[in-house]
Amino acid sequence: MAKKKQPSSKGAFRSFLLFLLVFVGIAAVLSLSNPLSQKPEEVGVGDIADKVKNGEVAEIVVRGGSQLEVTLNNEEQTKLQSNKEISESLPTLLATYGVTAEDLQKTNIKVERTSGWKYFLINVLPIVLPLIFIVAFFWLMMRQVQGTNNRAMTFGQSQAKTMDPNKKNKTTFADVAGAEEAKEELEEIVEFLKTPKKFTSLGAKIPRGVLLMGPPGTGKTLLARAVAGEANAPFFHISGSEFVEMFVGVGASRVRDFFKKAKKAAPAILFIDEIDAVGRQRGTGMGGSHDEREQTLNQILTEMDGFENEDNVIVIAATNRADVLDPALLRPGRFDRRVIIDLPNVKEREAILKVHAKNKILATGVSLKRLAQRTTGFSGADLMNLLNEAAIFAARTNKRKISLEDCLEAIDKVLLGPQRRSARMSDEEKEITAYHEGGHALVAYLTKASDSVHKVTIIPRGRAGGYTLKLPEDDRKLHSKKMLLADIAVSLGGHAAESLQYEDITTGASNDLQKATKVARALITQYGMSEKLGPRTFGEVSDMIFLGREIHEQRDYSEHMAQEIDKEMERIIDEQYKYVEALLKDNKDKLDLIAKALMIKETLEKEEFEQLLETGVLPEEEPVEKVEDKTEKAAEPASEEINADKK
Repeated sequence: MAKKKQPSSKGAFRSFLLFLLVFVGIAAVLSLSNPLSQKPEEVGVGDIADKVKNGEVAEIVVRGGSQLEVTLNNEEQTKLQSNKEISESLPTLLATYGVTAEDLQKTNIKVERTSGWKYFLINVLPIVLPLIFIVAFFWLMMRQVQGTNNRAMTFGQSQAKTMDPNKKNKTTFADVAGAEEAKEELEEIVEFLKTPKKFTSLGAKIPRGVLLMGPPGTGKTLLARAVAGEANAPFFHISGSEFVEMFVGVGASRVRDFFKKAKKAAPAILFIDEIDAVGRQRGTGMGGSHDEREQTLNQILTEMDGFENEDNVIVIAATNRADVLDPALLRPGRFDRRVIIDLPNVKEREAILKVHAKNKILATGVSLKRLAQRTTGFSGADLMNLLNEAAIFAARTNKRKISLEDCLEAIDKVLLGPQRRSARMSDEEKEITAYHEGGHALVAYLTKASDSVHKVTIIPRGRAGGYTLKLPEDDRKLHSKKMLLADIAVSLGGHAAESLQYEDITTGASNDLQKATKVARALITQYGMSEKLGPRTFGEVSDMIFLGREIHEQRDYSEHMAQEIDKEMERIIDEQYKYVEALLKDNKDKLDLIAKALMIKETLEKEEFEQLLETGVLPEEEPVEKVEDKTEKAAEPASEEINADKK
C-alpha cells in the first residue's frame, strides 16, 4: 500500500521557491501599478510659476495635497513634477511668485485625493510585504519540523486500506468462478454479518476468524473481497508484512490500531493477507524469543480473544503455508473456520476462462472447454494470464480476434516461457532432438497407464530445445503405482531413443533423468510402493526453513536401509529402461515416422500425432524458404518432457 510521504529537504526547498515566486510576482504587479515607476523631471515651484506666466502649462494635477504633476502644452506634452506644503493652496503659492488670476485661468488645475487602498498599495505594502514573506518562511520551516514529529507519533498507526461497502463496482460471489465449496462455506460468514441476532439469540457465538488456505493464485483475496461485498460491510485490507518494522513495538501498535478501527466500523471484515509473515510458530529460535515478529503475533492473539460478542468483526486471513503457522492461531476461538481453496478442476477452469473472456474478442473456433482440458494444474491467476498473453499475441499480428492458435501459444508460454527465436542449431542436432521427443511421445502413446500426448515439438522454448506435452483426460487427485512407473518410462524414452538411433547419447536428457530419479525415490520413500521395502516411509522433512527452502531431512533409517533404498531405485529405473528399449525396438518404424514428421512440421498437435501413427502418412513438406526460416529459430538439443502433475 502507499506510504505517507516523509518530509525532506527537497520539500522545504520547493516551498521556499514557491514563496519566492509569489513575492516576485506581487513586486512586479506593484511596480506596474505604481504611478511613480516612471518618474518625470522634478522642478521647483518657481519654475512652474514662470511657465504658467509664459502660458507653457496646459494642466496641473494636485495629488494627495502635496504632489504636483505638470503637463506642458508642447507637442511632446512633457511632464514635470514638484511638491508643495499640504496646508498651502496652489493659487496662493503661485501668487507669491507673481502669477495673476488671469494667468491661472489659462491653465487647467485638477485636485485628486488618494484613496485608502491606493495609499496602502503605494506606501505601506512595499514595507509590509517583505515582513510577511519572512514570517511565512519561518512558519513554513516550523511546520516542516512539527510535521516530522507528528508523523513520528503516528508511526504506530495501521496502514490498512479500506474498501467502501457502498461503492458501485464492488466484488460479489458472482465475480468468483469456481471454488464452489469455499463459497458455500463463506456464505455463512455473510449471514453472520447480515443477521447476527439470528445466531446470538440461540446462544451461538459468531466465528472470530476464517483462514483461507491454498496455493498462490487460487483467488483467496478475491473471495475475501466477495464476502465484504455480499455482506455490504466495511473491508479493511492489510498484508502481514506491514505490521513488522525495525522499531520495537510498532507492529503491536499497528495491530491495536487495526482492530480498533474495525470495532468502530462494526460489522466489518478484517483481511490479513500472507499472515504467515507474522504468524509463524513461536519458539523456533529464529530471531530470539522476544523479537518484533513474535510480539506482533502475541498482540494479534490478544486482540482476537478480546472481541466481545456484539463486536460483529470477523478476521479473514490468507496463506499458502498453513503448516508453519503457530498452533495458538489455529485453535477454536481464533480461526474457527479453515477454508481450503484448491486448484480448479476442468469445469471450474472453464468457468474461470468465461469470466476472464468477457472483455476479450474471441474467434469462432476458440473452445474454452478445450482450453480448460489443456490447462490441468493451472490456477485462476494462470488462466487470466493465459488469455492476456493470447490477446497480446493476436495484437502483435494485427488480428481483430483472438484465435485458437494464439491461445495454444499462450499456454506454452505460461508453461515454459517464450520461444527462443534467435537460437540456431544444425540439421544433425535438429534430427537428434526430433528422435528424442519422438521417443517420449511414442512411449507415452504405447503405455496404457500414461497420460495422452497433446503436443510434440522441437521448437525451443524457455530452457528446453523441444518438449512433449502429455495431460490426463480427467483431473485426478490420486496416482497409482502403474501411473508413476509410466511417468518414469516416458521420462526415459528420449534417452533410449537417442541410444537406439545413434548408439550414443547427448546432454539433452539431463532434465528427464532428474525427473525419473525423483519419481522413483518418491515411489519408495514417500508412497510406500516398493515390494521389497514394504509399505512405510523413509525420512521426515524438517520444518526448518531457510530462504524459503527446506534444508534439512531427518533420517529415521540406518545406513544399511539407505543402501537398500538406492538399490531399489536402481532396480526400478533399470526395469523401466529395459521396457522402454524393447518397446522402441519393436516400434522403430513408428519412431522414424515421428522423427521425420517433426523434421518437416516441427510441431504435432494431438490430432495430427494420433493420425500420423494410425495412417503412417507423413505431413506435406512445407516450402523450402519456410523450413529454412524455422531452422534458424532452432536451438541446442535440450529436452523436457512435461506432465500436468508438475504444476
